[in-house]
Amino acid sequence: MTKESKSMNLFVSLTNKIKGKNLSVVFPEATDTRVLGAAVRLAQDELLRPVLLGDPTEIKRVADEKNFDLNSSEIIDPNNYADYEAMVAAFVERRKGKATKEQAETILRDETYFGTMLVYMDKADCLVSGAVHSTANTVRPALQIIKTKPGMTRTSGAFIMQRGDERYLFADCAININPNAQELAEIAVQSAKSAELFGIEPIVGLLSFSTKGSAKSEEVEKVAEATKIAHELAPDLQLDGELQFDASFVPSVAAQKAPDSKVAGNVKVFVFPELQSGNIGYKIAQRFGNFEAIGPVLQGLNKPVSDLSRGANEEDVYKTAILTAAQALD
Repeated sequence: MTKESKSMNLFVSLTNKIKGKNLSVVFPEATDTRVLGAAVRLAQDELLRPVLLGDPTEIKRVADEKNFDLNSSEIIDPNNYADYEAMVAAFVERRKGKATKEQAETILRDETYFGTMLVYMDKADCLVSGAVHSTANTVRPALQIIKTKPGMTRTSGAFIMQRGDERYLFADCAININPNAQELAEIAVQSAKSAELFGIEPIVGLLSFSTKGSAKSEEVEKVAEATKIAHELAPDLQLDGELQFDASFVPSVAAQKAPDSKVAGNVKVFVFPELQSGNIGYKIAQRFGNFEAIGPVLQGLNKPVSDLSRGANEEDVYKTAILTAAQALD
């Protein structure tokens, strides 16, 4: 088996999982050619039913320019939606006094808010956005409408990092600027669950610039405390921290720096201590190491939403949609 074929195993298994399930994915950025191209491919491959949001005339114009066939895609115009009043009422109820009917009528003209409501109201199974809009534009509606799962205080962003037959999960690389110990522990536990879904062995390392007390600082203490909390949240999870990256990944270094750790040297799920290092880390692996970075997939939400990188290409959109839809069956 070649490295390329091994790298496709994840998507072979996920496409087999979602094929025939009649799942739908909402694309709020339907006039972007990368998004539209991915949507058409998903429909042609009979994997997902794309729901394209926006002005139908403009969407069809872009499609015609690229010779895209939209016959298997649904187009919805938020400015001309038959069930709009019901959606407005559902949004007002969900926001519990934080939005009036008049405010909701304005807010829901925004394609991302509108699409998130489609998922919340079970009119679609998942949503993928972020090729054009910022992370905040994708995450804010998800947090306000879909909200986090019981026991989770926030969402986080994970990337599937794939190169040949290697596959890892990096988190949080997209959302939480400086999580505290409790939040970091939740990210670690949720990342292990995501890893299992995506065929990655859930061996979790909480990263730091210190390994097992080799340095002293508030930053190190946070990661050590997060490790303790994570063990309390998920006692059976293979997890350890704080670990430097080399100690988490290289067995010979682990033997020197963390000889008593059952995790060090074998980590597959890397939890970064804050967003700055996570975002830099995945991009270094992507650009220097030639890893494919798929995501970010938003973890901890009641229903699946993914936030694309604005540097995403059509293939990224296509694969992220598959990853996101697979979560709808979890």
